[in-house]
Amino acid sequence: MKNNENKDVITKNRIIIISIFIFVVFFILIFRISYLQLFNNKASVKNLEKLSTKTVYGKSMPRGRIYDRNYNVIVDNIGTNMISYKRKSGVKTKDEIDMAYILAEKIEINYTKLTTNMLKDFWIANNKVEAENKITEEEQKLYERRKLKASELETIKRNRITDDELSVYEDIDKESAYIYYLMNHGYSYDEKVIKNNASDEEYAFIAQNKNKLKGFDVSTSWQRTYPYGDTLRQILGNVSSYEQGLPEDLKAEYLNKGYSLNDRVGLSYLELQYEDELNGKKDKYEVKNGVKTLVEKGSRGNDIVLSIDINLQQELEKIIEEELIKAKKEANSEYYDHTSVVITDPNTGEVLAMASKQITKMQDGYKISDYTTNLLTGSDTPGSIVKGASMLVGYSTGNLQIGQVFYDKCIKFKNTPKKCSWSTSLGALNDITALKLSSNSYQFQLALKVAKVNYYYNMPIKIDDSALNTYRKVFNSLGLGVKSGIDLPFETEGYKGKTSNAGLLLNYSIGQYDTYSAVQLSSYINTIINEGERLKLNLVKEIRKATDDDTLGEVKSTYQKTVLNNVNIDKVYFQRVKEGFKSVMEGSLGRGYMGNSPTPAGKTGTSESFYDTNNDGKVDTETYSKSFVGYAPYDNPVMSIVSISPHVSHKKGNRTYTSNVNKRIVSRICNKFFEIYK
Repeated sequence: MKNNENKDVITKNRIIIISIFIFVVFFILIFRISYLQLFNNKASVKNLEKLSTKTVYGKSMPRGRIYDRNYNVIVDNIGTNMISYKRKSGVKTKDEIDMAYILAEKIEINYTKLTTNMLKDFWIANNKVEAENKITEEEQKLYERRKLKASELETIKRNRITDDELSVYEDIDKESAYIYYLMNHGYSYDEKVIKNNASDEEYAFIAQNKNKLKGFDVSTSWQRTYPYGDTLRQILGNVSSYEQGLPEDLKAEYLNKGYSLNDRVGLSYLELQYEDELNGKKDKYEVKNGVKTLVEKGSRGNDIVLSIDINLQQELEKIIEEELIKAKKEANSEYYDHTSVVITDPNTGEVLAMASKQITKMQDGYKISDYTTNLLTGSDTPGSIVKGASMLVGYSTGNLQIGQVFYDKCIKFKNTPKKCSWSTSLGALNDITALKLSSNSYQFQLALKVAKVNYYYNMPIKIDDSALNTYRKVFNSLGLGVKSGIDLPFETEGYKGKTSNAGLLLNYSIGQYDTYSAVQLSSYINTIINEGERLKLNLVKEIRKATDDDTLGEVKSTYQKTVLNNVNIDKVYFQRVKEGFKSVMEGSLGRGYMGNSPTPAGKTGTSESFYDTNNDGKVDTETYSKSFVGYAPYDNPVMSIVSISPHVSHKKGNRTYTSNVNKRIVSRICNKFFEIYK
């Protein structure tokens, strides 16, 4: 009995404890709910609003304009009619296909970008039963057991569609297929651009039939326009189309920055380099309970002002084109195909004009193509224009003294051909006359001193890499073999030879080994002008804030001269090289090269180069290339110029004629420069 009574007491105590616990829990819950409703109502409402409110953005705004240094607009925007599509709830695949056919009948769409896979996806959308029958029972079971993904099933269907099944599609079907693709690629919640630059009639048709064409809409948009045509066109760069949106290789980067898939962005050169400034800011909306409210008005992108003088640029491009055609009619010029020129302000590193043009012989004449990107990505054998750098190697290492005399003679090593100057009668030369007469022998003898070689005729020789490394170190500090820092993407460093021996060292000293780009050579001549101060090359002078009209906004930032490095060589040696460059222009090799420029200084160059005549990837013909670096006036330079014309002549046949096309181009553009900048 007692045991039963004890059990009853324990049970009652447990029930009491549990009841008390339940009461406390309910009391806490009731108190918390009451507190939230009575005392923390504002916070609750605020949290609820956050859950029911979202932020959306409007269409891409126009990009900023691009001006030249004199504030001439060289890239602008023009308004266009745009047709877009955003899928609405309740719209089925069949509805989209029907609407695609309606649009194909009424608007003109360029469907040349339609791929076979796009057409197959259109076939699948039109033939769902037949498409499902292309999947075997075993494959369906693998899918149900999660051994195959849905995307893999779609790939299997697509791969099993035959050419005969697609052959029924005519042009109207293919146009509809492309429209259907445009309607569905990307995220479903994004607005898809079907056609930009639609005609007024196409615009009106969509506007009048929006009830029937569910999800389609019309609006005004923009596209880039170029008042100066193709002038500087490659360097200005391109912008993605509305249909293209974000490019695949940059998609992840732009999405991380908050872009949408269908946003238009800069794809190349200036448009890409200054995307963050040129890109417009979208309207920002807040959607609350289905009501959309503008919270931040968008604006077009900021404007950029280039250092380029568009009038000088036009003249430069015209001169190169005219001289290319003239030179192609001269003897030995069959392998000559382009000239590259860079003109800068050596005091700031600002690029005033830059162009490269390529010529191709056609059946009915010649075709001229823009090749300006070659200034950054191409490289050529420079020849004697680098002899100023070689002199500085000698001065800086203590192997050359100001005024030091070498007798010009051929250099001969055992089992190798002689290495001589262009003339065998140059005689005794000091450092100035060696530059003036462009003596190779002077540079050879200097290079052997740098390599600590006691030279004698027909001697066997082997040297280590240290001498060539010494040369490269100085050349690099002057801007040769390193990037110029120009504010453009895709710049390369040129070719650097992989091996080293006595012959290659001598070749290097006269610009016959490593290759350099035109912008590197521009950096090099500017560094000599500035006596060791190497400046960054630059294309953008200012960034201006966006305005609501055609006026220029206030300055947001201005380019400041940027020193990349200071060469650790005494200025007196730079002054000596500059004196030598002045003497070049006073002598027979350089006289008239810069036209009527006041007191010019510079260095001519001829290099032995090689050409692949049959495009098999192997060079098979020895050619001659012409190059030039210079500046004016000598005492207070306002411009520097680099010009390279590869393969202007060759060693085939008996003719020795070499076109002076490089000199004609430099002379004409220098005359035009000082005509503009009197």
